Amino acid sequence: MTTDGATPEGSRDGGGEAADADDATDAETNDEDDFEEYADLGATTENAMDIAETSMDRVRRLVPDETLADRIRQKSVHATGDPEFQHLVRFTGADDDEPVRAGAQAVLDEQPIVTDITMVKAGITGRGHDCPVRKAIGNGAELAAETGMTRTAASVLELDREGVYDGAIAVVGNAPTAALALADCIEDGTRPAVVVATPVGFVKAAESRERLREVAAEHGVPTITNVGRRGGSGLAAGLTNELVHVASDVREGDVSLDD
Repeated sequence: MTTDGATPEGSRDGGGEAADADDATDAETNDEDDFEEYADLGATTENAMDIAETSMDRVRRLVPDETLADRIRQKSVHATGDPEFQHLVRFTGADDDEPVRAGAQAVLDEQPIVTDITMVKAGITGRGHDCPVRKAIGNGAELAAETGMTRTAASVLELDREGVYDGAIAVVGNAPTAALALADCIEDGTRPAVVVATPVGFVKAAESRERLREVAAEHGVPTITNVGRRGGSGLAAGLTNELVHVASDVREGDVSLDD
């Protein structure tokens, strides 16, 4: 059994292959003329912001707070509620900070954020960036029907044919087959700005992330992934949102992306 078909109640295609495709637009952009202050987990009220900040303060007592990569490790703990998850995060690049720098720069450059399924897309913050956010699922239906491959794999290949992934923040939170398809695309010459991949499950999930790391390392594509069976849409969205948060801090002059 794979997790590609796990569909939450009320979602049409949040679970990938076994869900029905939306008639989604090709791209959706932030309608705000000006950046709203980045608010973690969508918090906007004083009480909600206090809860979010208190939570992160507690995380910082458990996870180092020295590097950009530490911020991703912190967010992984925050998203999973598991302090041990910090040890499962993996980075592909010249150093652990490189994927964070690349992702934050892509946010500043307003590059697309492309998710595998609706659930991940729904978790991407609308604040702190003007990146178009779109999902792969819903594309490639003919390719899936012709070849028998999963819909998420076909959707990734279809968007890759359109050149969508070059320079983009590629996010995979649910479907191992999407991660495998993305690895094939990178092997064939596609160059995302950064890949965030945390597909979850007992079949192909860990293997898909391992292949993605190997291919990305060979071809110089920065990645943020994890090891083991765990992962999921919420984690992928949270890690991507942290890239937005880093970009917001760069914009405010609080963080530098210089090596």
